[in-house]
Amino acid sequence: MRIATWNVNGLRARLEYITKWLEDKQPDVVGFQELKTPDDVFPIDHFKELGYEALVHGQKSWNGVAILSKHPAELVHTGLKGQSDVGSRLITADIDGKFEFTTVYCPNGKNLEHADYAGKLGWYDSLTKQWQSGKNGPRIICGDFNIVPEPIDGWKGEAADGGIFHTKEERARLQSLMDTGLTDLYRHFYPDEQAFTWWDYRGGSFHRKHGLRIDFILATEGVDALTKDVVIDRDYRRKIDELTPSDHAPVYADIDF
Repeated sequence: MRIATWNVNGLRARLEYITKWLEDKQPDVVGFQELKTPDDVFPIDHFKELGYEALVHGQKSWNGVAILSKHPAELVHTGLKGQSDVGSRLITADIDGKFEFTTVYCPNGKNLEHADYAGKLGWYDSLTKQWQSGKNGPRIICGDFNIVPEPIDGWKGEAADGGIFHTKEERARLQSLMDTGLTDLYRHFYPDEQAFTWWDYRGGSFHRKHGLRIDFILATEGVDALTKDVVIDRDYRRKIDELTPSDHAPVYADIDF
């Protein structure tokens, strides 16, 4: 089963581009982030024609998350308790009774002086608390985490330490989530590989390899043993014909569920 995550940076603006990727890579389950699309205009029928059921927790103009699945998917919950003011950033579904799938769009934080930075840390605390209360069995949480876990995950390396996405406080929050028993599937397969999932549109960042790895597929104990490979799909960060990509690349894992 192919499990994927993708911050699409505006679903309706990139629907044709997203469709090309779905038809090419044929993922079974996808978590989308940054939809910038409310529920009532989400193109459910379009994805149904492609073979996907859609579960949506959208929002006008900003944020928003969704799950597409080729398999029966039952909504478990949306959002984090006490964090509704931060926007639509989490959705969880049970996938065919085989595993629970969550996709998240974690807050950016803007900068260290902004109130959103403290809000980001609080949001992570809520995420970890809610995750710990989840059911037993295989679970995956994927999405745009807006934190660079280690210097290897950013193009500036240690020179970026202390800046937004690279602070000790942010990394400690992400580590607390990981300490609940999660494995970063990409790092499990490629412990020493410097690879990125996000590149700024400006300054030729993609071609200069000035990126960050902030999009992850994290899994509970035992899922790593079922995983065959994890791919950062850089080809779908490139312009296709006249279609502009997201500033994030899709990430997918092939897992024997």
